[in-house]
Amino acid sequence: MNPKIWLSSPHMGNNERQFVTEAFDNNWVAPLGPNVTGFENDIASFLDNDMYVAALSSGTAAIHLALILLGIEPGEEVICQSMTFSASANPIRYQHATPVFIDSEKDTWNMDSQFLEEAVKDRISKGKKPKAIIPVHLYGMPAKMEEIISIAKQYEIPIIEDAAEALGSSIEGKKCGTFGEIGILSFNGNKIITTSGGGAMVSKNKDLVDKATFLATQARDPAPHYQHSHIGYNYRMSNICAGIGRGQMEVLSKRIDQRRTNFSFYEKHLNQFPGISFVKEPRGFYSNRWLTTIFLDPAKSAGITREDIRLALEKENIESRPLWKPMHLQPVFKDFPYYGKNVAENLFNNGLCLPSGSNLEEADLQRVSNCIDELYNK
Repeated sequence: MNPKIWLSSPHMGNNERQFVTEAFDNNWVAPLGPNVTGFENDIASFLDNDMYVAALSSGTAAIHLALILLGIEPGEEVICQSMTFSASANPIRYQHATPVFIDSEKDTWNMDSQFLEEAVKDRISKGKKPKAIIPVHLYGMPAKMEEIISIAKQYEIPIIEDAAEALGSSIEGKKCGTFGEIGILSFNGNKIITTSGGGAMVSKNKDLVDKATFLATQARDPAPHYQHSHIGYNYRMSNICAGIGRGQMEVLSKRIDQRRTNFSFYEKHLNQFPGISFVKEPRGFYSNRWLTTIFLDPAKSAGITREDIRLALEKENIESRPLWKPMHLQPVFKDFPYYGKNVAENLFNNGLCLPSGSNLEEADLQRVSNCIDELYNK
């Protein structure tokens, strides 16, 4: 059997081992240490020098802390993009709040501003003004933040910007993660850079980040003994993981270029097949192309479906994956409000994520292309 081609595997650079070794040599294996501070500074420098950063155990933890900092209480409502991974929505339920899901628009596959405004107006008319909006930059493609921010400002609703998949993406040069009151990053093992597991909360508001750091370290009061006036969480990133992150930050720009090269290869080689289309970058948008995704229109593809391609790739030991199943279709969220039509559902039924790791060789990409070519030629 041919070697496995993974969807998006970790890709180490040159200096991750050095940062981790230094931590061991200096006995900085405790949860905090110089690598954590260094990693936070590296992220802030990359995003915008006006940003403050708290390195955390996961992007999910970052969303949870963001909701806490915005004062989300049980029974209150938070608007969330439906087409996303469940980690965008789960923390809403951690707070015993109600998620309100919004359909995707067709250009970027992200939150549809028309349905967003419809939802806000309708919830307000019911006496349930949403307390936050969580848009997501899906697969690294920026959401239409100008439209979303305009609505958020009009109705005075803060934005928690889920940029877990979009480190390095931007709109008119402004980095994703810096548009909302609070931004969220993820460094999970499959992301464009990784800390093994981890995430970050970012904001221009230093007080918010300081409070997040306090809560993430068990909310320990400044006292010689262990004293707690607030409920805290064990959400801080370890010094070892942060050392991996520091090495990864050194190669981030290269990793983005490699992911975009993957996309260009697929676009060039697969555009020839009827029914296959790609998400285009709107003017001024720049995607890190974390994952290359395709949409398959069976009406134009001689009946070949997303699942036909996925199974053909699987047979050749190539990992691919359907797009995220929308949250409003998930059993755990099926009873919560949803505003939209069927765009997200259609994307899920007909969309596929192709192998996109920055460590893929051209021969790997060619294997993927050849497999799809053979399927069409049958």
